[in-house]
Amino acid sequence: MVEGQEYRLVVPQDVEGQRLDQFLTNRSLYLSRSRVQQLIESGEVLVNNKSRRSSYRVRTGDIIEMRIPPPEETTLIPEEIPLDIIYEDDDLLVVNKPQGMVVHPAAGHRKGTLVNALLSHCTQLSGIKGSLRPGIVHRLDKDTTGLLLVSKTDLAHQELSHQLKERKIKRNYLALVVGEVKEERGIIDAPIGRDPRERKRMAVLSPGTPGAREARTHYRVRERFSGFTLLEVALETGRTHQIRVHLAYAGYPVAGDPVYGPRRDPLNLPAQALHAYKITFQHPRTGDLLSFEAPLPQVFAETLEQLRKC
Repeated sequence: MVEGQEYRLVVPQDVEGQRLDQFLTNRSLYLSRSRVQQLIESGEVLVNNKSRRSSYRVRTGDIIEMRIPPPEETTLIPEEIPLDIIYEDDDLLVVNKPQGMVVHPAAGHRKGTLVNALLSHCTQLSGIKGSLRPGIVHRLDKDTTGLLLVSKTDLAHQELSHQLKERKIKRNYLALVVGEVKEERGIIDAPIGRDPRERKRMAVLSPGTPGAREARTHYRVRERFSGFTLLEVALETGRTHQIRVHLAYAGYPVAGDPVYGPRRDPLNLPAQALHAYKITFQHPRTGDLLSFEAPLPQVFAETLEQLRKC
């Protein structure tokens, strides 16, 4: 299913009772559940010629019509902001995002984003995500540094989004955490959702809690210091703030994290010491397996050198 198209589906017997949003998500290679829910809420989905909620339970023989509007023309202003481009071809870019750069425009961040910079650099970006996120396949937090995939064509975006949905894109991070991690490696398997007491934060929630989504983070020790540990972290899922929330939940918050870390940062870091250093994926057109790495930012590297001297 792609943008700018209309689809007609008949509900088979073996899925009767599924939620409407789940049914449509399972039948799409490229649409996320949140995107499907947006389409339902905006009236782009009809069940037997009637609008239904996302929670509607489909019945055998239901006729579902879904329209996926084409992306809107962007109103964003291109800005000549320097980019650290690790790789580029006719289909995609791999960009090394600096600390402090917001990935895409949002409330309070309409300018100076990675998207603004990309619009100046590229004559073409994919539009699948709509006008505010052209080309953006996945994202990093504002103060997390490292590698991001950007698609130039809709076909590349569709294929890369599919790989992301199927967990075929491998993303590896380096995180300096507060505390001395005992195990050499481990998995944090704990659902994540909005913190019920502070909606701007995410939190680990009990299974079955409304809004809780499965989340798994793999980690292994790369280097040990007095009072700190350098971890290599791999995402199995990609929830908002997942690494920061999971490591804090495990008792080892990311050093310098102003939201989930200790109130007093003993290292006086300008932001969380979290770097997306490696990404591996299949090229959306050729199928070749590609892997790229980005060096640690200067402050992160200098901090490690100071810890090694202690």
